[in-house]
Amino acid sequence: MTTWRGRAEPVFPPLGPRGWVRVLLRGLPLAMLVFGGLILMLMLRLLERPIYGLHRPWTQYITQFVCRCTFVILGIGFRVEGAPMRERGAVVSNHSSWLDIFALNARKRIYFVSKAEVAGWPGIGWLARATGTVFISRYARDAAAQKSMFEARLLAGHKLLFFPEGTSTDGSLVLAFKSTLFAALFTQNLRDTLSVQPVTVVYSGPGGAEDRFYGWWGDMDFAPHLLQVLGARRQGSVRLIYHAPLKVADFTDRKALAKACEDAVHSGMGTAE
Repeated sequence: MTTWRGRAEPVFPPLGPRGWVRVLLRGLPLAMLVFGGLILMLMLRLLERPIYGLHRPWTQYITQFVCRCTFVILGIGFRVEGAPMRERGAVVSNHSSWLDIFALNARKRIYFVSKAEVAGWPGIGWLARATGTVFISRYARDAAAQKSMFEARLLAGHKLLFFPEGTSTDGSLVLAFKSTLFAALFTQNLRDTLSVQPVTVVYSGPGGAEDRFYGWWGDMDFAPHLLQVLGARRQGSVRLIYHAPLKVADFTDRKALAKACEDAVHSGMGTAE
């Protein structure tokens, strides 16, 4: 099977008895952590929502705790370079793995923007809804409502994170950024007050494995990839590179801003170790 780059998707070797032991030793605590955190979050949200509405002063800390502990359980190294912005606005990043969600949530309280279909996925959809993900539709009839929703969340101080590539890659490059979602940042109420921070996510594979070991793209199934990550004898690492925030008002239009963000994220790929 080939991908957007014509490269064959990796063929994972059988896990073997020791691999399955590692799957259990990592997978069971991870499941308890994720779903235990989900239950606690839903319970707290029953109190939090009537009092604070869109704001999540309590439950976002649960999300961060779960995501940070995920890398401890998996044994994957986690490093950060640069600092998350304090300014109001959005965050954009390259996208190569389901692990991106955990990595980007572990360092900074953010809210993801995702395609509407994800809301219906078993397990993943539940987690996405519970953590405040913004779901968007590809249909033009929904554009006005989605733009209003974006504006409301940004005015509430939420840092919305989206993946402008529009798909995931194997982590070896950055695809051209689509400018569609950047348009919501240029409304009259937002343009002069918002910034966008580009972030590069760089994976290093386990010893002897390619860096794209953690990549999940194309038509790859989730379950086999999860098992390979859980069963790896040695783990690699993930590195987040936070670039300088870009003021929306400094750009003439969404395409110029999208290109500047793309260039910043791409520059971080060149620093991979």
